[in-house]
Amino acid sequence: MALSLVYSISSSIACSSFSSPSSPLAFSFPDHRLSPRNSVRCNLVEPLKFDNGRPFTSVLSEPTFPNFLSSKDVEETINKNDTRLRIFSGTANPSLSQEIACYMGLELGKIKIKRFADGEIYVQLQESVRGCDVYLVQPTCPPANENLMELLIMIDACRRASAKNITAVIPYFGYARADRKTQGRESIAAKLVANLITEAGANRVLACDLHSGQSMGYFDIPVDHVYGQPVILDYLASKTICSDDLVVVSPDVGGVARARAFAKKLSDAPLAIVDKRRHGHNVAEVMNLIGDVKGKVAVMVDDMIDTAGTIAKGAALLHQEGAREVYACSTHAVFS
Repeated sequence: MALSLVYSISSSIACSSFSSPSSPLAFSFPDHRLSPRNSVRCNLVEPLKFDNGRPFTSVLSEPTFPNFLSSKDVEETINKNDTRLRIFSGTANPSLSQEIACYMGLELGKIKIKRFADGEIYVQLQESVRGCDVYLVQPTCPPANENLMELLIMIDACRRASAKNITAVIPYFGYARADRKTQGRESIAAKLVANLITEAGANRVLACDLHSGQSMGYFDIPVDHVYGQPVILDYLASKTICSDDLVVVSPDVGGVARARAFAKKLSDAPLAIVDKRRHGHNVAEVMNLIGDVKGKVAVMVDDMIDTAGTIAKGAALLHQEGAREVYACSTHAVFS
């Protein structure tokens, strides 16, 4: 069609130039004259019956779909099937993955995950993810090692399937507590797990309420750190507790920054700290309380509840110190 358009325009210019010298499109050649022998004649026996050779201007407001595809249902189906967003779920928390997909208006991606007799994990994607943005929802809740290894294999499968971007959605990052050395010859497992996820092929990590913010620095890829604080604040607001009666309690010294940020959201409520000592892992002993909680409603804020030893002993101490009510607020209910 482009060739026909050029030929039509060239022919019209030639006709105007040589057949009608008085027309506005006439050309003059001062250096030499054209002999009738070299001139071009354009005699049309009849006008063109087709629009193939005529220039046109496209109208953007016209529908781009054919008539048989003008239905809204068909267009919505095409857009839904053509989305480049894929959400896959591991075996750690499929119900959470389903709720996320429903909220996004999508369906969970088809994936096959099974375990061999010796415990090895097999992962196969049941649909194409080439050029897609893939989100893998897999918290590292108990059993932590099984779920972590499953996540790594899922990431590897997506990378080998030519996914454009791979985001590991890890609501509970299980090894975040091993973020520093408290004694000699200890490992920093949080950094090791971050390296494994990065080397497996993840492009981004989305985590919720990490044990400490410094864990984000262990990753060499972007980390989106979201918080469950708004949900807890909405729950406390539904209790209609007077702001003058509130006191926010940190169950240990390490959670003071978290409790302080939480207290600012509650009309800058006062802060109390439970001083505790650990004699071993998952074994806590409460020593004393820093702050005044007598006659007030104490709200203990922590990132996780594992064995509930810290929360239980902290609540007992708060009642001994005269607290009227005690609320325990936590994002990750591990309950191991």
